Amino acid sequence: MTPRRIEFEILRYDPDKMQKPEFQTYLVPCEEDWVVLDALNYIKDELDRTLSYRWSCHMAVCGSCSMMINGEPTLSCKSFVRDLPNQVCIEPLNNFPIERDLVVVLDDFLGKLNSVKPYLIPREKKSLEEGVYLQSPAQLKKFKQFTLCINCTLCYAACPQYAHDENFVGPAALALAHRYNLDSRDVGRTARQDVVASNLGIWECSFVGACSEVCPHGVDPAGAIQQAKIASTGDYFMDLILPGRKS
Repeated sequence: MTPRRIEFEILRYDPDKMQKPEFQTYLVPCEEDWVVLDALNYIKDELDRTLSYRWSCHMAVCGSCSMMINGEPTLSCKSFVRDLPNQVCIEPLNNFPIERDLVVVLDDFLGKLNSVKPYLIPREKKSLEEGVYLQSPAQLKKFKQFTLCINCTLCYAACPQYAHDENFVGPAALALAHRYNLDSRDVGRTARQDVVASNLGIWECSFVGACSEVCPHGVDPAGAIQQAKIASTGDYFMDLILPGRKS
């Protein structure tokens, strides 16, 4: 089968040479089974070695190849060219500073992930000799879907609240906090509340749901945030009824 020729319009930016980003067009002969990442690799190998973008696994596991494809935040390794028109616009993710070409700066996102203490905080630490922290399948089921996040940042690119206020903790970080708060082995919920239940945390979310729509693994960060709102509201009223209950 003759390769289909697709015109890729890619937003380019080199901070050392350019005042602002500008588009550059490449005509690529695409095979039927290619994804957009294959086309980018062709451009890099055959047409323009200066093109910069992130990728690693090529199988929607690492989350590295996130970008805007025809205006939609997407993993380039999951976007098949057969499903796209003959002109395709590729841009770096919305709501992130551009480092170079399709590479964005992730420092703010990584800082927000770290701020929610994304790790188990056990009631008592065990030595290796004492064994592992046990959990039933039913206990795992309560939070398992939130463990599927690959930190691709598509939810941040889709989130109108993060676009409006970059101080918003954001969907992935808040869903990750909720994942640990639901974990039967964890007692760190109180330690996370200063971030999670702050004005820049769950209460900043207006429940548009765009974050859940774009997730490539079917994680529901919008749902996690609403569940966390209910739990935090319950905490508030319990503190009114039973002051000092946590002391």
